[in-house]
Amino acid sequence: MSLFTNNQTEGNFSQKTLIIAVILSLVFGSLSGGMASILVLKNLSGLGFFFNTSFGQPISTNIISGKVIEQDLESATINVVKQTQPSVVSVIVSVKLKDLYNYTGPNLDNFFDFGWPFDFRQNEQVIPRGQEDELREVGGGSGFLVSSDGLILTNKHVVSDENAVFTVVSNDGEKYEAQVLGRDPINDLAILKIEAKDLKPITLGDSDKIEIGQTVIAIGNTLGEFSNTVTRGVVSGINRTVEAGGNSGFSEVLETAIQTDAAINPGNSGGPLLNIKGEVIGINTAISQQGQLVGFAIPINEAKQVIESIKNTGKIVRPWLGLRYVVINAQLAKANQLKYEYGALVQKGQTAEDLAVIPGSPADKAGIVENDIILEVNGIKIDESHSLARILAKSAPGDEVELKIFHKDGEKTVKVKLEERPEGK
Repeated sequence: MSLFTNNQTEGNFSQKTLIIAVILSLVFGSLSGGMASILVLKNLSGLGFFFNTSFGQPISTNIISGKVIEQDLESATINVVKQTQPSVVSVIVSVKLKDLYNYTGPNLDNFFDFGWPFDFRQNEQVIPRGQEDELREVGGGSGFLVSSDGLILTNKHVVSDENAVFTVVSNDGEKYEAQVLGRDPINDLAILKIEAKDLKPITLGDSDKIEIGQTVIAIGNTLGEFSNTVTRGVVSGINRTVEAGGNSGFSEVLETAIQTDAAINPGNSGGPLLNIKGEVIGINTAISQQGQLVGFAIPINEAKQVIESIKNTGKIVRPWLGLRYVVINAQLAKANQLKYEYGALVQKGQTAEDLAVIPGSPADKAGIVENDIILEVNGIKIDESHSLARILAKSAPGDEVELKIFHKDGEKTVKVKLEERPEGK
């Protein structure tokens, strides 16, 4: 009886021991599994899968069947807008009535709109005496802060009128008189300055890293009336070369432009094109009037040199070669029986004063003459997608560049030391 009882007790103890062991194994198994999950998540977050590094806030995630679902696009867009809207401004363009008389603003019926969003036709208006200097708003554009002390990047065509008065309106409605510090002679870019401190500059991204299909957000002063309008789309294409212009006479060739289907309207010019991190990757510049949702932006990397130049010298400094040229293509080569279907043909302008090579310029010192063809710069072939001016723009005054040239009957290589571009050249 006692033995049975002991056997029964031992059996009960064994069963209890087994149950406890099973429970402990489940508990420790769960804990160890949980720790493994935490470590994996921490390692993944260190790689940037779980945290939005731009704003320093974790992105909400769910794990379903081993797949990570990131924060939805809508919330990400709202986050970007909240972060960047204080940095986006409206640029209002005003002119005196005496200057507005016989003034015609650009229409919106061209292939691209570069101009102001209104067409003021005042040719027959009689200005009342004493009101000649009264200001009249004729349009507007957009811009964004690139420094805390009031530097603003915008498009050159927004502030192209040297007789106009420019007013910057911040996101909270504050108005500032704006001074144009520089208009880029190479690209459709300009820098404005307002007298203010402790402003919130926008974060500049890296436009060399953009990919087709990535989400982008455009913010701007749509139609010159609806400030800080937000649209969203994707990058539709990169490295586009387009020629844009308006009836105001302003025209520009955009090289390496970003194409997007995010709605860009008149008045959006100069506003930021943002990635989903809230970084500027482009400056909204042109739209197609023949297609739907076909807009173009200048890559932000092309503006960084302009911004730094203004900060360091107070003006836009560009390298200068000192010649006039036309880019050769297949049609031009065939019509003029040229040996090459690419390159920059050195030619004079339409007037006697527009010389092919400016006397005393770096090109003149290097022995370049009219009808020479510049084929390459530092090994980069010059064509319609890579103009001579844009290639040289990557250099600085004082840099030495190597030019491959077709001169008379043969090719030669010359080295040229670039100089600072004189004002008005």
